[in-house]
Amino acid sequence: MGGTDEFPVGTCPGMCPLGELAQRERQGRLHRLELREGTRQGDPARVVKEYSRPAAGKELPQPQELRPAPVLLATVRYLLGQVAPQADLPPAEVHAFISDRLRAVRQDATLQRLQGAPCVALLERSLGYLLHAGYQLCQEPPARFDPHLHRTQLQECFSWLRRCYRDSCHHREPAFQALFLLYNLGFPEALRQVLQLPDPVRASPELRTALAVNWAYLERNWARFFRLVQALPYLPICALHRHLGPARRLALLTFSHGFSARNSRCPLTWLARLLAVDSPEEMAELCHHHGLTVLDGAVVFQRAAFKDPGILVHGPSQLLVDSKRGEAPLLEIIEDACS
Repeated sequence: MGGTDEFPVGTCPGMCPLGELAQRERQGRLHRLELREGTRQGDPARVVKEYSRPAAGKELPQPQELRPAPVLLATVRYLLGQVAPQADLPPAEVHAFISDRLRAVRQDATLQRLQGAPCVALLERSLGYLLHAGYQLCQEPPARFDPHLHRTQLQECFSWLRRCYRDSCHHREPAFQALFLLYNLGFPEALRQVLQLPDPVRASPELRTALAVNWAYLERNWARFFRLVQALPYLPICALHRHLGPARRLALLTFSHGFSARNSRCPLTWLARLLAVDSPEEMAELCHHHGLTVLDGAVVFQRAAFKDPGILVHGPSQLLVDSKRGEAPLLEIIEDACS
């Protein structure tokens, strides 16, 4: 499974080594998602190995402390299928638990130098979850959800996964290369890397769509951009979601210059439809946020009135994101994306 004489090969049969389970139980460091119901004892069927920060001079773990690839994949599926749907705990707390345990999964994979299909399976599912969580927690305060750490984990996963793709052909590479471009929308280096992909990957429907979205964004063709965005499935739109605020800001700036006239009025219903905003009321709030005047259900575009609000809040979107979610469990959505 990628091990060599220089690197350990995991033999731990469970989601958490028994030694760690016993130690964390003694120290009172088990998460409530890992306890037997009504007790302070760890449930071996629920305890998941936690992330341990590497330290200088620290010895490599023994094989019995590392989980082999099949156990790592089962752990990821458990986290996405059994833990992620928890509705009786704060979503940010559930995410913090899953995020930490996914880091531990990647750490085990790194220590064993996993490569090829086993590693790709772990990274694709981790990315699917992280993109979903980034949208679902977009309104959480930084004290409960750190967007910088989240972006760092996503970019690390993308980088590792794309290195795996360079070594061999994988069925879902076009879809995840497209997610990479959508997540890094408008960044020249991301576009350069995608344009250097092999022709069959670059010519895939998923990547052609992502490239079209990217070009529309760079060209400031907002009608085409939001028309393409509305057709994206759930995980791709989750990847792109963080760029919607900046895109709408740039669109309003463009319209403030192009339609600036004393007697010019633009109906909010039309503008909300163009920019894929959920309602005219939300569109009016967005216009006010950018210093634009709203009168009798229409916005007045004036170049001098536009203001940059600085940091934009990435709010939820029923039209673009929630409507794509459907009723399927999260694990099923991600498995379909990885199959």
